[in-house]
Amino acid sequence: MARGVDLTMDCSDAGRLGEFWKLALGYEDEPPPAPFTTRDEWVKHFDPSDTAEGGAWLRDPDGVGPRLVFLEVPEPKTAKNRLHIDVRVAGTGGPEERWARVVEEVERLTAAGGTALHEFPGHHVVMADPEGNEFCVC
Repeated sequence: MARGVDLTMDCSDAGRLGEFWKLALGYEDEPPPAPFTTRDEWVKHFDPSDTAEGGAWLRDPDGVGPRLVFLEVPEPKTAKNRLHIDVRVAGTGGPEERWARVVEEVERLTAAGGTALHEFPGHHVVMADPEGNEFCVC
């Protein structure tokens, strides 16, 4: 039986993280499931007092990667996340060419609000998204 995987992250600003991860992964906003015409309508279906504000739903436009969901919660992040995303930079070539592409991607994600935390030259860079969630670029 085929199964899909969603990754859901708690956060304090779903809109900001949604925009960051759309840029990082080339994802897009996921429309609400049919027959709903808006995400807010879908959320209210489960709880009439709730709204979709405080959430972001993203999908891989090619349908290959997992859906990402960001939900706002009142408590802050307090420790290292136990699950992280590896952003794998595409391309071929020798080690120096591959590493140059990793560095280029780190620079792009830093400009978008990410932070480089630890570099393992020639292999990967540990980064944090705008809310401090760790991920690797490799």
